[in-house]
This record gives sequence, structure tokens and C-alpha cells, in this order.
Amino acid sequence: MDKPTLQGEMIVLRPIRASDADAMWEMLDDPDGRRLTGTTAKFTREEIDAWCASRESAEGRYDFAVTVDGDDTFRGEIVLSDVDEIVGSAGLRLSMGPQYRGRGYGTEGIQLVLGLAFDGLGLHRVELDVLSINARAKSLYENIGFRVEGRKRDAYRDGDGWCDAIIMAILEDEYRAAQLD
Repeated sequence: MDKPTLQGEMIVLRPIRASDADAMWEMLDDPDGRRLTGTTAKFTREEIDAWCASRESAEGRYDFAVTVDGDDTFRGEIVLSDVDEIVGSAGLRLSMGPQYRGRGYGTEGIQLVLGLAFDGLGLHRVELDVLSINARAKSLYENIGFRVEGRKRDAYRDGDGWCDAIIMAILEDEYRAAQLD
């Protein structure tokens, strides 16, 4: 599977590579990021090293490092996963390092990945889960054109309690309509 590099106005999405392991390790060590993405698994440094090194050859998914045009520093990741070209669907995940949140990188990154999904791969649907405690991310997805489809009650841990997963998706025609606005 050929993994493209996607060029935006302010960011570049390139395939994650082995040299991103240090930054990925730091991002996964951020307590707020872990909480807002529902990440409860504990990873070893060796697992992160191996995972980053394996992304370019991973089948059925596109794992991108978010970088800024002219600076190859890993700022976060955006993943188009579970790509099913028969059904025409895929999942989406975004995680940014704490110092890079709120700068518009995620918005532009999602738009670039949706362009790949709908224009490049010919998919019909892209879905994601967002935690009910992550209002900022939910708002971002809604502004891009994702629609709420449902809710998985108490699907994720939130400290000693629970939080819901909100299921959101965008269809190809909704994506195309948003491009005309």
C-alpha cells in the first residue's frame, strides 16, 4: 500500500516513521490527552518504537504525522483506519501533542484526510468516536460536517467514573456539500 504525503496550507501530513517514536511517546504520556481520547492502555517504549516503525507497511490504514509546512517535527497523529473499500468506509482518529492543540492543525488535518478518503480512495463514509467529556473535539467534528449518529453509554473510563462515546460520521455527499460552502 502506497502511503501518500498530504500538503495543506499550513500543515503537511506524512506517514509516521520510526523516528517519530520519541514524540509519540511524549504525546502518549500526556494525562489530559489520554483522558480526552479514552486511552487507558499502558505502552512500553519498545512497543511505541515498534509501532512507529511498522506504520508505513501497515495494511488497511493510513497513519499520518501532523507536521507544519517547512518543519518536519511530529506534532500529533491522524489516522484513517479500518479502510474497507468494498463497504466504502473507514474510521478516523486524531490526537495532538498538548502544546499543539487549538492551533487549527487538527481541523486542517481532518480536511486533508477526508479529501484522501472521499476523493482518493472513493469511500462513502468516515466515522469516529468522541468522548462526551471532550466538548472541544465534538465541536470541531461538527464544524467540519460530522453528524452525531448515536451514543455508547459508559463506554470509556473517566478516572473512577465513566463517560459515553458519541458516534459521529460524515458521508461523501455531506463532505462534498461542505466543500461548496
